[in-house]
Amino acid sequence: MSGASSRPTGLIDHIEETLIALLLGLMTLVTFANVIARFVFNANILWALELTVFMFAWLVLLGASYAVKKNAHLGVDAIVNLLAPPARRVLGLISVGCCLAFALLMLKGAYDYWAVFADLPPTSGRWFPTGFDMRARSQSFYEVQDVPMIGMFRFLEDLINYGDAYEKMPKVIPYLVMPISMLLLVLRFAQAAIAIWKGDSDRLVASHEVEDELEEVRAQQGVRD
Repeated sequence: MSGASSRPTGLIDHIEETLIALLLGLMTLVTFANVIARFVFNANILWALELTVFMFAWLVLLGASYAVKKNAHLGVDAIVNLLAPPARRVLGLISVGCCLAFALLMLKGAYDYWAVFADLPPTSGRWFPTGFDMRARSQSFYEVQDVPMIGMFRFLEDLINYGDAYEKMPKVIPYLVMPISMLLLVLRFAQAAIAIWKGDSDRLVASHEVEDELEEVRAQQGVRD
């Protein structure tokens, strides 16, 4: 086991892992409750499906950046393994540079999409932010379809909705994961680039989950033999 994997998990790791596990657990619980309501009580939890979709989106988007951090994304490195160590680093820097550029573009798009729901100006510029578009029309009054408003978010009515009450949850809340997850993705790719530049790693994706499982199976068979 490497030193990196044997170190105690930090506070940020605990927060991310707890949030991901909580989302997965709540998705299961809400879906199970809706199934029971439908087939046992002949009823329906109207907001269950929409809430599950939102939680699944949070799970996927937050999980994407966490997987980059943990080198858990699957990748094909057959060609990389044929190269000399210096060439591996160069190829790794090119790969992480492309991923970082893509993540930055996604961050701009995610913020621009979310900003109008938060009564904030989106950025101007087609590909790269050149400022803020103060002429953009606020969409802070937009609500989701079924999920009811929660009391703890009532402060948003005065903050971004000019005092008007929300009947359903405003879209600014579930869509917040978009800029947050893309910002985390930029951070993770930047950390990967630094690791490759410093020589701590020679590639972007280092996960060999299948190989590790095969080695574990072989080891177990060897013990039995």
